[in-house]
Amino acid sequence: MERLLEALGHPERRYAIIHVAGTNGKGSACAMIAAGLQAWGKRTGLYTSPHIEEPVERIAIDGVPVTASAFTWAFDRVHEAAERLLADEALDAHPTYFETVTAMGFLLFAERGVEAAAVEVGLGGRLDATNVVQPAVTAITRIDYDHEAFLGKGLARIAGEKAGILKPGVPAVFAPQRAEVTPVLEERAAAVGAPVERISDWRIADCEVGRDGSRWRVESPVAMDLECSLAGGHQVENALTAAAALRRFGVPIEAVAAGIGSARWPGRLERFARDPEILLDGAHNPSGARALAAHLERFYGNRRLTVVFAMMRDKSVEEMTGAIFPLAERVIVTAPRHERALDPASIAAAAEHPAVAIAGTVREALQEALRAPDLIVVYGSLFLVAEARKELGALL
Repeated sequence: MERLLEALGHPERRYAIIHVAGTNGKGSACAMIAAGLQAWGKRTGLYTSPHIEEPVERIAIDGVPVTASAFTWAFDRVHEAAERLLADEALDAHPTYFETVTAMGFLLFAERGVEAAAVEVGLGGRLDATNVVQPAVTAITRIDYDHEAFLGKGLARIAGEKAGILKPGVPAVFAPQRAEVTPVLEERAAAVGAPVERISDWRIADCEVGRDGSRWRVESPVAMDLECSLAGGHQVENALTAAAALRRFGVPIEAVAAGIGSARWPGRLERFARDPEILLDGAHNPSGARALAAHLERFYGNRRLTVVFAMMRDKSVEEMTGAIFPLAERVIVTAPRHERALDPASIAAAAEHPAVAIAGTVREALQEALRAPDLIVVYGSLFLVAEARKELGALL
């Protein structure tokens, strides 16, 4: 990745970067950080993954995904650079899809005059393609179990990989963490000399979590009123992490508040439709499923719930369904068009629910759910959410 960026003239060095890792919430935090930078008047880049509907969504400037023509232009430049390096035997293999798109994002940000960018880690941190940047600030959202085949077994191993984004002298923001995680992050920060701001040290008051967002007052370390339009009580923690990262970057309180209040992040507890009411949530690991369950129990406890569910093969059916399925009157399991999708019959066999139906396609699952709608929740994979968004556009 370093050689590829060198061949492109190191575009990632032409603007400031806030680099964000974590298991859950890092995309939401990046969206809020980017919105805060934009509210401050900076030309702002946002690099995230995966996309919901189209690959161009991964690379946004001032809140708008780049055009297809710009995406193609950047691909051509990166591909040409990679081919030259391969011809010169300076690369062992062609860059991966993620490495290519990451380089494209860095290049487009530089070419379009971006002044500051929020960059989300793709997987882990230490070995991630984004970890070639020299950030102005790093942030780590809550760490939990996910991608253990790649990151290692146990929270300490996972945390060690995430902590790989910490850099000497670069301020780091840590969201509240589980007991096994905190020492790993703290030790790495001390080892590299990264000053740490801990959200667990912040004091907040008057926190009101609503169905469609939250509001609260920060009393310490700085006084400010914040309102977040992203649904879910867990977003308070993500918003505080974003606020701390923005403050470390020098963003005024007014712009911090404006950014957190205006940020949008599709596919995460997104109320896609109101009649019938349909929630789309990309929860794809046990922690995300628990957060979704808490939201449903708090705000939709009296509703007749139909769940449309799919998941990837590297997840545990029991952990992904145990918190949600008991809340549902009906469950429809399906599979998005993705090579890693788990066979719906396997999900149905493993899941404990008296009313599980199997649908061969996402469209069929949604059609069945819409036959007796009260509240429909689609969750289990961002690939499922992406396909559901497209299908619902035609079905509603």
